[in-house]
Amino acid sequence: MEQSAQPAGSAPGAGPDRDTMETAVRRYFAACNAVDRDLFAQCVSENVVHYLAKGMHGPVYGIDPIVERWGADVRANSSSWTVDGVYADERTRTAVCEWTSVKPGLGTVLRGAEVYRFDDAGLIDEVRIYYASRRDDTEAANELEGFPYAERGFRA
Repeated sequence: MEQSAQPAGSAPGAGPDRDTMETAVRRYFAACNAVDRDLFAQCVSENVVHYLAKGMHGPVYGIDPIVERWGADVRANSSSWTVDGVYADERTRTAVCEWTSVKPGLGTVLRGAEVYRFDDAGLIDEVRIYYASRRDDTEAANELEGFPYAERGFRA
């Protein structure tokens, strides 16, 4: 898979370091578990875009809709998330997190990974979620809804 090495408009070396990105990702999950808007605001840009898997009615734009969406899941299903690992790259201002979600209300466990892009201030400005699941051969493309693959230089 090909993609642009550097976010548009950024200079090499500009932006957050690995520790800042890892802290932001871990704080993001703490905010999801606590359904805490103030905690989200410490790690996520007001203009964040959260791309979701097909069928999940995404993308979600902005902090408040994200708080509402994950808050509804926490309330309805007693959902919680655990960070299994975070890997960050300063050059691309990108981090990847492996996670586990337990949903007692549904009796399910989900596993997946998310890719995070960071702005110059070290805030998450994009989240792309990927679930550990079987591919769907009935779909022409197994990809995120609404994500601009071609514009970002990903292989079509």
